[in-house]
Amino acid sequence: MRSTWTDSRLDEFKDQVNANFRDLGQRVDHQSNRIDSLQHTILIVGGGIFAAFVAVLAAIIGLIATQL
Repeated sequence: MRSTWTDSRLDEFKDQVNANFRDLGQRVDHQSNRIDSLQHTILIVGGGIFAAFVAVLAAIIGLIATQL
């Protein structure tokens, strides 16, 4: 590696580093959006499973109550 860098080389390096960080930021934002969508799906499915559990529990309680 050279011991001295010209101003133009340093400017090119700085521009490349900035471009890489912008790309990284976009990737992080994309992953964040995917995680948010996954979290939403998990909540919807979990809520449906919970509602089904409550309905089955109510049916069992109703069945027991009518048999007494």
